[in-house]
Amino acid sequence: MSNSFDAALVVSTARKWIGTPYLHQGAAKGIGCDCIGLVRGVWAELGGAVPAGSVNYASSWSEIDRNETLLSALGQYLHQADIQDDETGMIVAFRIRAGAAAKHVAILTGQDTFIHAYQGNHVVENALSPFWRRRIAGRFTFHRQKA
Repeated sequence: MSNSFDAALVVSTARKWIGTPYLHQGAAKGIGCDCIGLVRGVWAELGGAVPAGSVNYASSWSEIDRNETLLSALGQYLHQADIQDDETGMIVAFRIRAGAAAKHVAILTGQDTFIHAYQGNHVVENALSPFWRRRIAGRFTFHRQKA
């Protein structure tokens, strides 16, 4: 039996967040979330252990020091994917600018689509266009907690 969550379950859970307004550091479906809050909220709904407490982060985090804070945190709580193929249900981290630290995260909903939250908008499902695909900095999967 695999420890991975079924991709269809991940996608259907994430789609229930579509339309949630953007709220920096938020993680509440229908009320407000940012990209990290979306992933945290979906993981919590799937039964994952969300880290206690909240971490304050500025919208410009890691831009000056270029520390890979997001990739490091994702690696602590999720399983880093060894493959380069984008699979449905996978969590992907993006570098918005070349050479910058990764600072955006989303959930793949198909070969060419993903769900994410971004400032000035809400949770949406978009095409994984060449613009986004070029910026993938890491791939992760949700895994069930061991009893």
